[in-house]
Amino acid sequence: MALVVRLRRLLPSLRTRLRAPAGAEVAGCGRRGSPRLWLGGSEILGNAVVFKRGLIITALSYLGFETYQLISQSAVVHAEVNVEEILEQADYLYGSGETEKLYHLLAQYKQSEDAELLWRLARASRDISQLNTTSAEDKKRLVYEAFAYAKKALEKNESSSAAHKWYAICISDVGDYEGIKVKIGNAFLIKEHFEKAIELNPKDATSVHLIGVWCYSFAELPWYQRNIAKVLFATPPTSTYEEALKYFQMAEQVHPNFYSKNLLFLGKTYLKLNNKKLAAFWLLKAKDYPAHTEEDKQVQKEAAQLLKSVGDKN
Repeated sequence: MALVVRLRRLLPSLRTRLRAPAGAEVAGCGRRGSPRLWLGGSEILGNAVVFKRGLIITALSYLGFETYQLISQSAVVHAEVNVEEILEQADYLYGSGETEKLYHLLAQYKQSEDAELLWRLARASRDISQLNTTSAEDKKRLVYEAFAYAKKALEKNESSSAAHKWYAICISDVGDYEGIKVKIGNAFLIKEHFEKAIELNPKDATSVHLIGVWCYSFAELPWYQRNIAKVLFATPPTSTYEEALKYFQMAEQVHPNFYSKNLLFLGKTYLKLNNKKLAAFWLLKAKDYPAHTEEDKQVQKEAAQLLKSVGDKN
C-alpha cells in the first residue's frame, strides 16, 4: 500500500516535468533570428519530438528506478517480518508440545541464514529424533542434521547463547554414533560451549542443568571409559556427584520447576549420595510433572520406577 501511495505522489511531478511552460518557444526558432533559422518546419518538429521522446524515456527510466527501489525496500522489510512471524509461530508450537508441526514449519527454511531460526531447527530436529515413533535410520539422520543446523547457527552468530547450547548438545548426540573415544574426546569442548552459553545468558537454567548432567556423567563414568579418557587427555575430565548436585540446584534457583529432567536428576543425584528422603521428594515432583513432550513422559516413567526402588529399600 505504501508503494502505491508513493508512486501516486511521484506521477504528478513527472507530468509537470514533461509539460512545456506556457509561451515557451522552440530553441533556434525565435522571432529575433538565430543560426538555426534555416531549419525547415518538419526538421524543427522532428527535433522537438525526439527531445520530448528522450525526456519521456528518461522520466520512465527514473520512474522505473524509483519503483525498483520501493519494491526492494518493501521486500527487505517483508522478509524481516516473515522471519519474526516464523519465530513467533515456532515458539508457540514448541510451548504447545507440537513437535512434528514445529519441525515441518522450520524445515521449510533450512537454507536460512538466520541464527535464531537455525538453532530452533536444530532443537526441533533433535526432538523428532527422540520420539518413539522415529526409526533408528531416521533418528541417526536427524541427529546429524541437527548438528549441521546448530553449527551453522553458531557460525552466523557467535554471540547467541542458544546456538552455543544446542551446538554442545548436538556434539554430544553425534558422539553416540561416532564411538566412545569421540564422545569422551569432545567432553571439554561440550562443557566449554555450555559455559559460554551461561556467560552470554546467566538466566538460562537449561544450560546450567546441562553442565550438571556433564558432571553427573563423568562422576558415574565406568572404569574402562576412565581408562580411555586417560589415554586421550593428559588430565582427563572428572567430576563428582556433589558438583553435579550444585548445578542442578543452581538451575532450580534460576528457574524453579522449569524442566522435568532437572527434577529427575536432583532425585537421582540424591540417591547416589544416599539421601533417600530428598531423593524421594524430587522424584515425586518429577513423576507428577505435567507431560508436554515425549521426554516428559519418559521422565515420569523413570521417576516412578526409581520411587519404587526407594520404597523397596526403606
